[in-house]
Order: sequence, then C-alpha cells, then structure tokens
Amino acid sequence: DEAHCISDWGHNFRPEYLKLPAYQEAFGIEQILLLTATATKRVIDDMCTKFRLLRENVFVTGFYRDNLFLQVSPTTTSEKEDHLLQRIRKAPQAATIVYVTLQKTAERVAAFLVRQGIAAQPYHAGMQTVERERIQNDFMQGQMACVVATIAFGMGIDKRDIRRVIHFDLPKSIENYSQEIGRSGRDGEPALCEVLANRDTVHVLENFIYGDTPEKTAIRRLLETISGNRGFTWEIKAVRLSNELNIRLLPLRTLLVYLAMEKVIRPKFSYFEDYAFKYVSAPETILSLFDGERKAFVAAVMEQCQTKKVWTSVDIPAILDSYACDRQRIITALEYFDEKGWIELQARQTVEVYDILTQAFDGDDLTDKMHTLFKKKEALEIQRIHDVVAFFESDSCLSRQLAGYFGEKLDIEKCGHCSFCTSGQAILEHTTTLKPLADYDYSDVSGAFSAAIGDSFSALNVTKFLCGIYTPAFSKLKIKSLPHFGIFEHYPFLEAKAWVTQMVKKRPESLN
Repeated sequence: DEAHCISDWGHNFRPEYLKLPAYQEAFGIEQILLLTATATKRVIDDMCTKFRLLRENVFVTGFYRDNLFLQVSPTTTSEKEDHLLQRIRKAPQAATIVYVTLQKTAERVAAFLVRQGIAAQPYHAGMQTVERERIQNDFMQGQMACVVATIAFGMGIDKRDIRRVIHFDLPKSIENYSQEIGRSGRDGEPALCEVLANRDTVHVLENFIYGDTPEKTAIRRLLETISGNRGFTWEIKAVRLSNELNIRLLPLRTLLVYLAMEKVIRPKFSYFEDYAFKYVSAPETILSLFDGERKAFVAAVMEQCQTKKVWTSVDIPAILDSYACDRQRIITALEYFDEKGWIELQARQTVEVYDILTQAFDGDDLTDKMHTLFKKKEALEIQRIHDVVAFFESDSCLSRQLAGYFGEKLDIEKCGHCSFCTSGQAILEHTTTLKPLADYDYSDVSGAFSAAIGDSFSALNVTKFLCGIYTPAFSKLKIKSLPHFGIFEHYPFLEAKAWVTQMVKKRPESLN
C-alpha cells in the first residue's frame, strides 16, 4: 500500500520502500499488487520499471469526484480566522477538518474557535498519544465536529460524513491536497473543500524541506564511522546517531538505505536493549505459579529488577551473572508475563545491527554522491510547493486540472463545482509585509542561541533556528523557549542563510 513511496518522484517518501524491488527479486516473489491513491504518470512509470510490470497491467479507477466542491478563497493572513469562523458557523455540527502547517497554528486556531463557541480540538504530533487517540475517536464517533490538525491527522481517518475539509494553510503538494480533500464526502453527499489561500506560508513549507537536507560534513562523519569500525558488524541507536550527526531521523534512515543500495552496509536485525514493566499482579503471586527450576529462574529475574515508584527496570546483565541462562529466555519470560496480564511490559532503546559489506570506498566521492541525492530530493519537494500554488491559480477548471495531474482526462471543459467554474481564476498574493533582513540586529536575534548551542554553532544552525527549523543539535536545549526562535519563518531560507553567513563573516568572534 502507498506504493508511490517506492518512487523517487513519489511524495510521502519512505526510504525502506526503496528496498522492496530488491526483496521481490531476492525472494522470488512472482505476484505483487501495488496500491496508491496518488500516483502521477511519472510515478506509475517508475513503479513499473522497478517492479518490471507491464503498463497494460496498470489500472486507474479515476480521481474525479462530482460531489466535492473545490473552492480556492484568496484570503489575507489577518482575515483567515474570521473567514474560517464564518464558514463553520454556517453549519456548526457538520464534521470538519481544518488543516494547518504548524503545531502552534493548530493550537492557536483551535483556541480561537473555542473562544467563539465552536467545539474544536487541536491535533498534532507533539501531543501525547493518549490525547491524540481520544480526539480522533471523538471525531470519528461524531462526538466532536471540528478538528484543527497538521498532516499527522490522516492515517485511519475513514469517516464517511465529513462535510468540510478546509486548508487554513497551503498544502505542501498537489498529492497531499488530493489525499486530504479525499477524506471528505465519502458517503457521496456534497462536501466543501476550501483553501484559504495566499503566498504567506510558502516559505514556511520550504523551510521544512531545507531542514531535512543533511550537511556534507555530517554525511562524511557517518562514512568515517563506518570505515573506522572494527569488525564487520555495526550497531547503532538511531536517535542517538541522529543527535550526534545532527541529521533528522527520517533523512538519517534515508541515508542508511542509500548506503545499503550502494552495497556499503546491509541491515541484519534489530533488538531492544532495555526492558521495563509495571506489576499488575504482586511479585509473590507470580512466583507462586511456578515450581522447581522455573520458579528459581523467575525468582532470579525478579531479584535483579529494580522498581522506582511505578516502573520496574530489568537488569539483563545482572540476571545473566546470577543465573545460567541466555538473554532470549529472559525476554521470552517477560513477554509471557505480559501476555498473561501479570505485568505491563515496555521495550525500550532499539539497537539496529548492520553488516558492513565494504570499507574500501572513497569517502569524498561517496559523500558527494549521497549529498547530491538529497539535493535532488530537496529540489523536487520545493518544486511540489510551487506546483500547488500554480494549481490553485489555474486558468481553467480545477477538477479537470486535478484529474489531469494524475493522468485522468475528463470529457468536460467545466465541472460546475469548483471556484474557477463559478467565479473565475484565483490570484494568490503575499498579504503580509516583511521588513528587510538588513533591518534586524544580528547580535540581538542570534545572541541567546549562539550562547546556548556552544560547539555546534554554525551559520547553518543559526539560520535553522531563526527560520524555526528544529534539528537534532537542538535536542538538549529548550530551543523553542529561546527568544527569536522562528522569527524568520516567513522569509526565504536561502535569503536568511545568505544574510546570516554574511553577518558571521563580519563578526568572527561569534565563532568563539
């Protein structure tokens, strides 16, 4: 499923999917079914090539839905909240998803709606899992009408009677837009898909993409770790490695897949390093259920576990020192206790194990090759943003344009249920005025960050901080509480980077 992810041209890129064609060949899998709701002709061609599928075996069921009204509403940033409120007030109980780009926007807009008497809740990846599940369940069951969400609100949303999908901010691609509006009107009844459109958040979307491209120095450091590894087995903890290299987790996994495809490394297996549990039954009750050697083994396990308030940590090395057994027996016992409901088990700290297939590679050449792949992906994602702006400014029927983007040709010139057909072409403009970067005091906006970041200081990290781009180098800092975090989020990243670089060169003392 989501088969477009195996294509370099597909959106919602998932690096592990790149390995699937190789697995198909390695395991001699003769039958394969690829499913996706958002594949362009280019992506379909790429999927066919990678899986050696005949084009005649591709079936496109169609993207056009005549019950969706596609509305592009040019709206200034200052007017968006009022426009949204008036739209929702027309039918307050109608199931509505409001999509935003940033977590803080989800919180702000939901709070605004609540103050105006609308029962709305924010939803984003920064919330606790329990809270997200509660909100999603309430929405799915009709107990809450409006969710203000980032794209984290997507998987498993199969509610048939969603009457409105409103994009408060621009979607990041035509594919994302298609997926998000596709959640509305699944019962066949009319639904409104509206975009409150301007160009003010274009650079916010771009900044997310620039934040995912690793620096060359970070890629080189990873390659040096591999080439300097003793032996041909390499163990990593992905989050720790991400922090050490200052590469976000998803780009890091992408890099590891790229290196596997270069036959530098090969994933072997993974295991959990740490285990902890909560007692549901008393320890003595559990122990009483066993006899003989098994009872002695369970006693040895429990004796080496340390309880702090609620959670009990499992000291596997201590158990192995005190009782003649192997690690797997301990884990199997804990999983059995969990299955029986005697404890609530948590596995922590995943360790991923790789085979190193070669250390005889040219570090400079391979660094350049890997970095080029990321820059290519960066350029493609930036182009997607400009494509979606161009789509909303289409000088023809939006339904026809959307279907055509995915290779479907409609026999109609005008659908009659999009804003172009009813009111003409929309023009998106910048609606907020930004003061020139030269008017900012560099020391003022960067001083607190420079002091906090220490040895990880660089012009690029300063730029990311000012543009509101969170990176692993910031993980140990309360970066979002520092003054001026994200102050440049509406500026073009490359312009902000050029200005910061210029300022750093003028003030070399800032590097000390």
